[in-house]
Amino acid sequence: MAGLRTAEGARRAGYTGPITFLGAEAHAPYNRPPLSKELLQTEGQGHADVAFPIRSALEENVEWVLGRAAASLDIERQVVVDDLGDEHPFSALVIATGLRPKPLPIDDHGLRGIHVLRTVDDAIALRESLRPGANVVILGSGFVGCEIAATAAKNGAKVSVVTQSRVPLERALGPLLGGELRRRHEQHGVRFFTGESLFGLVGDPSVERVILTSGVMLECDVLVVAVGSDPNTEWLADSGLDVSDGVLVDAGLRAVGVDGVVHPSIFAVGDVARYANPLFDEVPRRVEHWNLPTETGKRAGQLIAAHYAGDDCEPLAAAGFAPLPSFWSDQYDAHVLAFGMTYLADRSELVAGSLDDECVVEFYRGDALVGVCGIGMRSLVQSYRTRFAVPAA
Repeated sequence: MAGLRTAEGARRAGYTGPITFLGAEAHAPYNRPPLSKELLQTEGQGHADVAFPIRSALEENVEWVLGRAAASLDIERQVVVDDLGDEHPFSALVIATGLRPKPLPIDDHGLRGIHVLRTVDDAIALRESLRPGANVVILGSGFVGCEIAATAAKNGAKVSVVTQSRVPLERALGPLLGGELRRRHEQHGVRFFTGESLFGLVGDPSVERVILTSGVMLECDVLVVAVGSDPNTEWLADSGLDVSDGVLVDAGLRAVGVDGVVHPSIFAVGDVARYANPLFDEVPRRVEHWNLPTETGKRAGQLIAAHYAGDDCEPLAAAGFAPLPSFWSDQYDAHVLAFGMTYLADRSELVAGSLDDECVVEFYRGDALVGVCGIGMRSLVQSYRTRFAVPAA
């Protein structure tokens, strides 16, 4: 998505030259949020149901090289080498390699029935296993884990969530909203095993039971690993770029080297980009919220067009980049919508409604509002968008 939005942004800003998409997946860009919701519970749905439309501006002078992953980057020669050894020269490069799920933290012994969810193919494979009565164990209680739990429970599966956290979505939503979402999941039969992780697996040839660190043993037909993600930056290890946590970029989304030098023709966008957001502070962070591939893509597209036009890009980059992060989640009949960086908060406060119905919670770091989240009450949550602003110099 981030790569597609960057190309669209460059076209809108006046770039008419050639564009090459190099992607590890065999599929053209598609929308990922439905993977843990509609596509996971609707038989027969596939890539066509979540694919992004390719706008007319990208129908000409564009090459799609799919099913080929980037393997290395040579900045001096301005070449990307793919996993088959073919070279792809560039005059401007956009790094939009995104994330991959963290692996199972213990040896899987080659057992079947173990799933992750990141791609449309992952979703289709998992959907076939979420049959009524199946014992589904989900490792992790973040957004992906909770959305899969809700979908599986609605499908009639017996769901257990194993998490090291005290409540689901603890980091993102804190104890108030996290505790309420746990209550709603439990109303639908989901069991939570908190402060736990996996110790071992039992089965042959497929997983049949999981053993928790406390010694508890759970029946398991399907094990879903949803313990977070890692940025896809291994191919950049010898590039000279700062990839200590994603790709460090400046306010123009231009990549920064380990020596602190900005590379004016190399950009990083989406989940893999690490940048400071002056709405909150000057600490560079990777932010994985759903609106930021679009925001970073628009920004990089403007700089790319200016770069090719021979314009001075420094004023545009110096203008700062301060997108307001946003995320949403549907779990049963609860629609969760948030703005800001709620996970920076040291306290939260219920300001409207009631937790067991519709409500709004504000998140503060010290006296500064850093986020807001609502279950329902969408218009009130939307009204907070104007309350986040870059502090005056």
